[in-house]
Amino acid sequence: MKQLLRLILAKRILYSATKVSLVVGSILNLVNQSEHLIAGQGIMVGHLLLNYLVPFCVSAYSGAKALASQINLKN
Repeated sequence: MKQLLRLILAKRILYSATKVSLVVGSILNLVNQSEHLIAGQGIMVGHLLLNYLVPFCVSAYSGAKALASQINLKN
């Protein structure tokens, strides 16, 4: 578990997860909050944060697991 956390915090995993989060999170916000924005109700901040956080976590975890399996294959 410590190795996986260390891999998640690696610069290349964080950078990649951030890029994925920005793209996917923006699309999710448009899909999930478009009705509220069109109605003039504004953005729900909690949903906005989750729409970026979830793809970030999934991407970071997936990247770290893939990197861990590559490291284990080489050893």
